[in-house]
This record gives sequence, structure tokens and C-alpha cells, in this order.
Amino acid sequence: MTAPADPSTYPAPEALLTVDGLSLRVRASARRKRFALTVESDTTLTLHTPAGRSTAEAEQFVRAHRDWLLTKRRERERTRPLSPVKQLADGEVFRYLGRTYRLAVSGDEGAGGGVRLIAGRLVMGPDLAAEPQAGRAALVDWYCRAGRNWTGHRLQPWAARMGVAEPELDVRDLGDRWGSYRPPQAGAGAKGLMSLGWPLFQLPMHLIDYVIAHELAHVKVSGHREGFWRLLRTALPEYEERRADLDELGRRLWMGDVR
Repeated sequence: MTAPADPSTYPAPEALLTVDGLSLRVRASARRKRFALTVESDTTLTLHTPAGRSTAEAEQFVRAHRDWLLTKRRERERTRPLSPVKQLADGEVFRYLGRTYRLAVSGDEGAGGGVRLIAGRLVMGPDLAAEPQAGRAALVDWYCRAGRNWTGHRLQPWAARMGVAEPELDVRDLGDRWGSYRPPQAGAGAKGLMSLGWPLFQLPMHLIDYVIAHELAHVKVSGHREGFWRLLRTALPEYEERRADLDELGRRLWMGDVR
């Protein structure tokens, strides 16, 4: 980041500002009309400012919103991801449906060309373990296949319980989302598509069920209006408790980082 040429204003796109012990990244824009603050997912602070505004004005704005900044930063600290980094080595722990499984690096034919769950262990061949990205891809593929198979037995009962049409199912990488729903596209017999993120299947079954019910509610109600939560509550009265558990456990899941 570069500091502005004139320390009293912010003509540069980015700069740094420290106000009473708070360090903020400053982003100036000629299109912006007023100051704004954001607390990023990594808990860093950003001040958005119109170009040409003075340092004194910026400091005054930050001081006026100091309590808000501190409160929001504490919230971010409490909810920020704590995702572990895994090693592709014997004994490394992975979770599936809330249970713990250890990785076994084995040259036995039973491991095949990917990852398999054999006798209570996730088995991976030594060639995959020696190539972290290839090994990661094989593990993600296993979670996708296992998750798709498990959800296939849960989807119809939940759809019937909620009185909605059963959508097509996909399990894949959704970034930081647990699930998504796409309405049917034009065409006879078209179905909607429910996608679930593969890391979800590390969680206990009742939390996966919450995400399934959540996405199925979108078959009837788009967005998160009052009618959406009413439908979800009818099918899953304890949904608020499960959502809170998902928020807490979800930030501790392995999201695919390997070393």
C-alpha cells in the first residue's frame, strides 16, 4: 500500500490511517460521496472515503464510530474461520458425518486410484499422498461422492415433509457457502437444482439435515423473507438452535488446505 502524496488528503486509491490505536486501510474513490467503515472477514478495518477529504475529517469520523468498530471487530473475532490445515500422512484426522476417521496411506490395491473408506479408515495411495494438491482433490472427490450418496437417501423424505418438489442434487465446492438452490430452468419436466458444499459432510447428520431443509424451503420461497422462516420452522421447529450450532462448528471445519 502506498501513502498519499499529500498527507492531509486522500487522493491515492489506498493508504493507511491510525486513530487512537486503531489501524485502518483507507480506500479513496472519486465516486464516493461520504465516509463509510467496514470490518473485513479477517478482522482488519477499512475506511472508505471520498477522494480529497482531509485526514482530520477521516480521524473525526473514525472516532465518532469507534464503539461500533470495536463491537463489530469482536463479533468478527468470535465468528472468523478457524479452519485447520491437514497433512496427507498416516494418522491425520478427517471427519465424516460427525465421526472421526484417520487417514491411512497404503499401497494396497484396495485403495484404488482415489480415496476409499475401508475398515473405519480413509485409505489413500502413497502417490496421492506425495502430491498434496492431487491428494486434496482426491479427498474432496471422496467427500462429494459420499455426500451425494448419503443425501440421496435424505432428500425425498425431507421434500415430502416440507411439501415441495424434490430437486436434482449436486455436491461440489461452493466456496464459503453451505448450500444453494437454483429454480427449474425452462423445459418440460425441468427440476430445480440443490447444491451442497462438500465440507458440509464433516458435520453431524442433524446439521446437514438443517442445510437440506433450508435449501428445500427455497423451492417455495426465494430469499429469506418471513414466509421462508415460517416454512422452515414448520418443518424444523428447532432450526434456530441448529443454525447457531452450524455457525459455531462450521468455522472449525477443514476447508481443503493441505501442507
